Amino acid sequence: QAHAHDLREEIAETLQGSPADTDGFLHGLVHDWRTADLSEADRGLCAFAAKLTHTQHEMTAGDLETLRRLGFSEEAVMDAVQIIAFFNYITRVADALGLEPEAFLETEWGRRPAG
Repeated sequence: QAHAHDLREEIAETLQGSPADTDGFLHGLVHDWRTADLSEADRGLCAFAAKLTHTQHEMTAGDLETLRRLGFSEEAVMDAVQIIAFFNYITRVADALGLEPEAFLETEWGRRPAG
């Protein structure tokens, strides 16, 4: 959620819709990526990220193979793993130190994100 503004800028041109269309897509993505209007590759990447975040001990070679089957190159798979792991790390650091999300998040999303 903290990066919604950057994501909005990245996808606005791709969606080629109104700002409301872009915001609607982002709100749907933040609310539940499983029901958002995503490509098969994006849905697979989100599933991979969720598994690596919540049940990393269950990751298998098959999870990497799924990304490759969806068209992700070796470099893209490596980038995804590194970025997902970094955000998991930094979130845990922030949680451990009791850092609060930026104040604009409450205004932007109507609520503060859960830890």
